[in-house]
Amino acid sequence: MSTENKGAIGTFLDEIDWVVYGIGLGVSILAILALILSPEAAREFINGAFSWMTSQLGWAYLMSGFFLVIFGLFLVLSPWGNIRIGKPDDDPEYTFKSYFAMLYSAGIAAGIVFWGPAEAISHFTLYSPPNNSPMGGAEAGSASAAVDAITYTFFHWGISAWSFYVLLALPIAFFAYRYGAPLRVSTVLAPFLGTDNLEGPLPKLVDILAVFATIGGIATTLGFVGGQFLGGLNYIFGIATTDLLTILMITGLTVAFTISVALGVEKGIKRVSNFNMVVFFILMAVAFIFGPTAYILNIGVESIGAYIGNFVEISMYTNSAGFEPAGFVGAWTVFFWAWWFAWAPFVGLFIARISKGRTVRQMVGTGVLASTGVTIPWFAALGGSSIWMEMNDVAPIVETYNDLGYDALGFPLFEAMLPGVLGLIAMLTFLLLVTTFFVTSADSSTLALGMLTTGGKRHPSTINRVIWGFTMGALASLLLVFGGANALQTASVLTGGPFALVILVAVWATIRTFRHVSPLFLTDKEVDKRASQIDPSDGIAPDDD
Repeated sequence: MSTENKGAIGTFLDEIDWVVYGIGLGVSILAILALILSPEAAREFINGAFSWMTSQLGWAYLMSGFFLVIFGLFLVLSPWGNIRIGKPDDDPEYTFKSYFAMLYSAGIAAGIVFWGPAEAISHFTLYSPPNNSPMGGAEAGSASAAVDAITYTFFHWGISAWSFYVLLALPIAFFAYRYGAPLRVSTVLAPFLGTDNLEGPLPKLVDILAVFATIGGIATTLGFVGGQFLGGLNYIFGIATTDLLTILMITGLTVAFTISVALGVEKGIKRVSNFNMVVFFILMAVAFIFGPTAYILNIGVESIGAYIGNFVEISMYTNSAGFEPAGFVGAWTVFFWAWWFAWAPFVGLFIARISKGRTVRQMVGTGVLASTGVTIPWFAALGGSSIWMEMNDVAPIVETYNDLGYDALGFPLFEAMLPGVLGLIAMLTFLLLVTTFFVTSADSSTLALGMLTTGGKRHPSTINRVIWGFTMGALASLLLVFGGANALQTASVLTGGPFALVILVAVWATIRTFRHVSPLFLTDKEVDKRASQIDPSDGIAPDDD
């Protein structure tokens, strides 16, 4: 072994927090072994757990999501929005373009590409909202059902989803860059325990929960993206999906983001993120220009109005009366909220990592409002086109679902928009976007896992991140092979559920801190002065002046 390799391994061994790393990796390996050795028992457990969580705790997911949106909007509009993440003279590390591109790519972008052409058509014809829901009751396949379908899609991917990430990132970034706290999720406890007391059992437990949630969230996405890639190969080239091909494809995706890992944030995540956004806007423009433009604009505007007008009611809708389909809220809204909770540790930690020098308003405004502003046109263009093409027999959207499932729905869409070779290029570009968006998300997740398992190091070793990358790849492969989409959904619900409590604690930490930093309408100079006077080493008492 070369000296360089010995040095790399030695660095890896020295940096590890063995409690968080050992338990997180150990439980992951046990899950992998359970899926290999007893797939039927694992599948039965997965199905039972998903059913119980969604039916008994769905209300808690929905209430948490609504509260986070309200608090996020308060931060944007209140004087707290002026508080700076870092010292008074800290400038942002990245331009706004790169900051937004990395934030968006690391967030739910891989899921947006997967569900962009798929969710609305599902609500429109395949799995409509219950009759008593705020956006339900229309006959499946009707024009009214189309508005309901797009509105529900906006709701699932709008400001609620992005609020989960940013509100966890906020106290972590503030304490890390203002007071030198470690960049890890347990830093949300700093106002209560103090920045000098983050090595005890409770902070370790929080970081372990963050590791579990991250593994479940990214394994879910890796499985979905792998399935979409295989669906594209099947639709475009007629290559049938097999278990072996599934494992090889997940392995290939894992290798791709491992290469990005080795390049680091500047050369890896930043460059791929900027590339992602260019391709993303090109495909959205293609769908808008070559798709049913007038229909997209009409249904998009109407659905935005319905989304805003029904937001409170739809946020609280649990279908307590049990209208059919009784499982709609659990299978869609609760699943998505749990998925966002599962992604929150690593996306939140990554957002915290890149937000030095930003104000609270810039951070929350970019992460919640700007991201939603880009997401809604994407779903209007692709979801609206899918519905219009199905209604007018332009493309076999539902037929493709019956043959290949959700995985392949984006490909007949672009094939119908452009003729011949151009259609093929558009489909291959869509396939590329799926892959590169996922590479960025997976890269940021391994960075977060590295920071969580090294006590908060900003630059964990490549060996550490590669180990986590291949662990998640193995878990995603097995979930997809042995349990399919249901197993992927349950992985998010089980691992993301407990983490909802951590995000609520993060909100409490933010309130407890900011009420002392900026009580009411202070100037920026006065806010910085008060922040400098606070000593958080032993926590921030509720009655601090």
